[in-house]
Amino acid sequence: MDNTSIGERSALARFFRWLFSRRGLLSLFAFLVIMPVVLVLLFYAEEDWRGSYQWNKYRRQLVARGEKLDLEAFIPKPVPDGQNFAATPLIESWFEVGHRTATVVNFAEDDYAAASELVAKPEAARGDRRLMDLETWKLAFEGVRTGGVTARQEGATGKLERAARAQSAPAVLEGMAPDREAFSELRAASQRPYSRYPVQYDLENPFAILLPHLAKIKAASQRLQLQAGAELAAGQVDNALQDVQLLLCLIDSTKDEPFLISMLVRIACTQIAIQPIWEGLAEHRWSEAQLQALQSRLQQFDFLADLKRSLESEQAVGIRMVELTQKKGINFLQTLQDSHPPPANKIAGSVLAWFVPSGWYNLEKMNLCRLLHVLMGTALDTQPKRIAPSQVAENSRAFEQEINNPGILGRGPSAIVHHRFLATMLLPALGKTSIKAASAQTAVNEAALACALERYRLAKGQYPATLQALVPQFVASLPNDVVTGEPYKYVPADDGQFKLYSVGWNESDDGGAPGRTLFDDKEGDWVWNSAAE
Repeated sequence: MDNTSIGERSALARFFRWLFSRRGLLSLFAFLVIMPVVLVLLFYAEEDWRGSYQWNKYRRQLVARGEKLDLEAFIPKPVPDGQNFAATPLIESWFEVGHRTATVVNFAEDDYAAASELVAKPEAARGDRRLMDLETWKLAFEGVRTGGVTARQEGATGKLERAARAQSAPAVLEGMAPDREAFSELRAASQRPYSRYPVQYDLENPFAILLPHLAKIKAASQRLQLQAGAELAAGQVDNALQDVQLLLCLIDSTKDEPFLISMLVRIACTQIAIQPIWEGLAEHRWSEAQLQALQSRLQQFDFLADLKRSLESEQAVGIRMVELTQKKGINFLQTLQDSHPPPANKIAGSVLAWFVPSGWYNLEKMNLCRLLHVLMGTALDTQPKRIAPSQVAENSRAFEQEINNPGILGRGPSAIVHHRFLATMLLPALGKTSIKAASAQTAVNEAALACALERYRLAKGQYPATLQALVPQFVASLPNDVVTGEPYKYVPADDGQFKLYSVGWNESDDGGAPGRTLFDDKEGDWVWNSAAE
């Protein structure tokens, strides 16, 4: 017969006796200490595996679509000086602080810079192109030369008639004389087949790469625009063509650069270059041969393909920034926004860096690429050559919904926990690039069609009844509106003029009525008028 008590036979009682024994307490202490460490290690191992797995899977999808993810793949190859447009003393001086060349031109200190301070920009009547007011520029240059004008010219003179512009043109050309040697140097270099500016591409941080030439290119473009306009008014059409061709060369000189800002400057300079082309057409200055040359050159631009490449390079830059953040710590990101972040922020960043699993950086890369495609999916698909504004708006709403959904943690912590912190920092600035690319492509398409229409007029004595009449003698095929994918609208007028237009960003045919600006993003059509209003 078993004489042990029920308590002695109870497994629970025996467990408690063991638990409160010395051996049991030591085992419990070891369990409480070791298990959290094991759980933390398991968490980090799982997060590292998850991040690596998901990023590599997504990366393979991008590569299969033909996308390049390494920034080095976008860096232009070196070019021998004898074939390099950018290998000139003037351009090299743009990259050397305090360097002066025999060209002796500093666009920031020339007469144009001083005169432009005296020229008030006239307000356009809605989205119409206007002839440059050469009389206002003439007065401004005279003021610079004599010191007799110290205040801005109030508005435009309104002297836009052909005779008045011809009378003002010589004084404007005289005012541009200090820049002529620089233009001659650039014009000679434009005969070279390639262009690679002396940019220091090998810096570890792509945000530290300096691009001083972009502002200089825009400054040169503005001066060439005025000079070409004055030459047209003075009847120096061959000289005007040379300046426009140099303008177009400057626009393409940064085409291969892996920076979105380079493309945005190209777009701005394209709109600058279109003005003298339009003025020559509005006043019937260009000859058949000149029109052919301009049309052929304009048809070579493909800003939608250029935008796709620029966005892919921005994607590669974003990936590089995530990798640098992982290497240098969270404080690296703070220095991008503030060169001297507060000590408390630096301490918080250093502490946070200790607790971020390495797999989260891979998830940051994946979400940055994914959200870029959410935001710019339409622009990243260039076949057919179209950017649909309604799709762009839908993409923006989807992007904003993800980025601005803070949940219970708040936007900042939520962005970290959901691995989209870098995407929140880098991507919102890309939102307007679609309309900029669409407006630039529309501008060159309409300009090329206007050249073909003017060639038809020179040959037939009047403009055609339809655009289709231009094919194939004056244009091989008609470009489509990048907004709708359909033909451009063309309305010949009874007075021998015409109106050519895209339906614009509102995707609505407003009968050729423009918005508040040439390429308004809310109302009106994007219009090319054959003559000044």
